[in-house]
Amino acid sequence: MAVPKKRTSRSKKHIRQNIWKRKGYSSALKALSLGKSLSAGKSKSFFMRRKNES
Repeated sequence: MAVPKKRTSRSKKHIRQNIWKRKGYSSALKALSLGKSLSAGKSKSFFMRRKNES
C-alpha cells in the first residue's frame, strides 16, 4: 500500500534551491566571459568562423 512521503524541511529546500541557482549563475558567468573574449578576439580555446568582409 502506498504511503505518503515525509515533508522536506525548509532548510533542505533552501539548500537545494541555492545549489540550483548557483549552477545557473556559474554557467552564466562562463558564457559572459566567453562572449567578452570572443568580442575582444582574445579567445584561444574557442574557434569561430569569421564572415568575409568585402
